[in-house]
Amino acid sequence: MAQEFVTARIKGDKVVVFLKPSCPYCVMAKDVLSKYGFKSGHLEFIDITGRDDMSEIQDYLNKITGDRTVPRVFIGKKCVGGGSDVKALDKSGKLEGMLKSIGSLQ
Repeated sequence: MAQEFVTARIKGDKVVVFLKPSCPYCVMAKDVLSKYGFKSGHLEFIDITGRDDMSEIQDYLNKITGDRTVPRVFIGKKCVGGGSDVKALDKSGKLEGMLKSIGSLQ
């Protein structure tokens, strides 16, 4: 179930962030990504807090990304890491290019 939940949301033309709202790195990732003008439906924040399968989701994220911590940020079908990684990509100027390459920006 957790695998299906995760794989159903990761799409080639959108950005998906699995997060917990109380996590400061999740807030960091959300703040960075929220600066960009996304097409409708091309940015999704998924709060896994309180889900019955939260632990299984994190286990599956660990299996496919090598880390079970949140946030897990997917640009298209590629995981780019967590909050610090997204902030670094933004600061280096690479994030915008990655977002443009999947067609998610307006």
